[in-house]
Amino acid sequence: MAERLSPLEPVLRPGSHGQFEDGVGVVLSEVAPGSIVQLAAWPGQEKAVIAAIKKVTGLALPDGGVANGQKAAFGFAPAKFMVMDEAESLSEALTKAVSPETGTVTDLSHGRTAIRISGPKAGWVLAKFFAIDFSLVAFPIGAGRSTVHHDIFAQIQRSAVDQFDVYVFRSFARSFWHALCRASEEVGYEVR
Repeated sequence: MAERLSPLEPVLRPGSHGQFEDGVGVVLSEVAPGSIVQLAAWPGQEKAVIAAIKKVTGLALPDGGVANGQKAAFGFAPAKFMVMDEAESLSEALTKAVSPETGTVTDLSHGRTAIRISGPKAGWVLAKFFAIDFSLVAFPIGAGRSTVHHDIFAQIQRSAVDQFDVYVFRSFARSFWHALCRASEEVGYEVR
């Protein structure tokens, strides 16, 4: 498989930026999972799709979602799920596990960019963009949300206490990155 080029490469400037004199409030980085796959269950087939996700990935999908570092999955709408894996073969494996009568599998690996924002001010910075409660109680580890910032559709998963993975359309990635950097300036940010 040909190596994917990052849409962020021309604007990714490693180092510390903004007002970081009192420390770095957030760390921004691009995450490059081998696979990003969306699944949709037909009516009444949600449990079968969740079972297929578990069979292929080993991830038991609770109500919110799950992230273990190398793999992640979350529900983002009724009967719709996002699954990510370091391996590039996830789409093929899920296609074999989900029958056409159960639901659909769509490989989004070349159509999405994953941006990670972590640190003590991560939720605060994201709240500038999205009308979502980023508190740990309202948005627990593993859970995912679908939302928009102006015309930029985003799917967000909380992958750790102070860490979020934001999936945006590849064509909007650079614009969203610029906005995220600007929003992070007042708390100081580091790009890795």
